Amino acid sequence: MEIKARFDHYNINVLDLNKSLEFYNKALGLKEVRRKEASDGSFILVYLGDGVTGFTLELTWLRDWERPYNMGDNEQHLCLRLEGDYDEIRAFHKEMGVVCYENHDMGLYFIIDPDGYWIEVLPLKR
Repeated sequence: MEIKARFDHYNINVLDLNKSLEFYNKALGLKEVRRKEASDGSFILVYLGDGVTGFTLELTWLRDWERPYNMGDNEQHLCLRLEGDYDEIRAFHKEMGVVCYENHDMGLYFIIDPDGYWIEVLPLKR
């Protein structure tokens, strides 16, 4: 059997939904494309899109979660390719204070979101 899958979304849990929405919009230009709110107010799911692909980043906010999420030793990360002047965007991210790791030899860097998730940033074309 041959299975053909397509990427749909990636989920992360966030402590402060508004702070995360602001970060992903300002740092990466991601916009809300849809939202689902529990009828009892226990959770909110917000899907962010890039306006180009159908892939979304799902931010999950849980009403009863009161402490920062523990990233542990989990080495997973999200990667985005950015259009425009890569060095100018990196300088902007540095001004924001969100660059957490740079590898000049590999030509990449990572930014960190308000909950501690690392996001690899690459130029659109290499």
